Amino acid sequence: MTRVVRTPEEWRGLRRALTGPVGFVPTMGALHEGHLSLVRTARAQCETVVASVFVNPTQFDDASDLERYPRDMAADLTLLEAGGVDLVLAPAVEALYPDEYRYRVSESELSRILCGTSRPGHFDGVLTVVMRLLNLVRPDRAYFGEKDYQQLLLIRGMVHAFFMDVEIVPCPIVRDSDGVALSSRNALLDRDGRRMAAEFARILKKGPDVGSVRGALEAAGIEVDYVDERDGRRFGAVRIGGVRLIDNVSL
Repeated sequence: MTRVVRTPEEWRGLRRALTGPVGFVPTMGALHEGHLSLVRTARAQCETVVASVFVNPTQFDDASDLERYPRDMAADLTLLEAGGVDLVLAPAVEALYPDEYRYRVSESELSRILCGTSRPGHFDGVLTVVMRLLNLVRPDRAYFGEKDYQQLLLIRGMVHAFFMDVEIVPCPIVRDSDGVALSSRNALLDRDGRRMAAEFARILKKGPDVGSVRGALEAAGIEVDYVDERDGRRFGAVRIGGVRLIDNVSL
């Protein structure tokens, strides 16, 4: 049976007894098949699998976005237990931020482009919470999805820069039958929004160049945050019915 751990103190007591490779899947809850694919990979590679469920307030640049982020802890725990997760870390905000976010991690280049342009402070919050979780859990491997590719690169860079003894394992994007990359935010879309999200995925993949992709998205009535190409990938971020979606494809 999956055990839920609520405090750093309780976790430290349990961590000392763990043996063999420990795999860690950090999440913000509202779990879907994309998260479960990370869990399955961790389960296949590690003796103990730990997941976290923590809606991190410091990475939200919009208070209303934080307020409406989907939460269903009971459903999340059911899915994690079915996936074979041994331990779930689900701390309160004050437990993970005893300093009230006075201490934080910042990056000065990659975090300033793409999503960083329109979401100031977002990646400070991401890197800070991931460092705290990695330092607390002390896993051998941590699993992150390629849908948040910029985030993945930043976390990998942080781990290297600070000599952190953990392997960051990238996992492929999981898509629905209509091509939409699985995301907790998809639950906020209405029927028309879902149709437009599928158009976003299709256009991002099929467009011949950045300008054509942007033009096609705008012609479809989709508000474009950015479309960019770098490092052999095409990245896009849009807003559909007030819901911000990101995606990327290999070129």
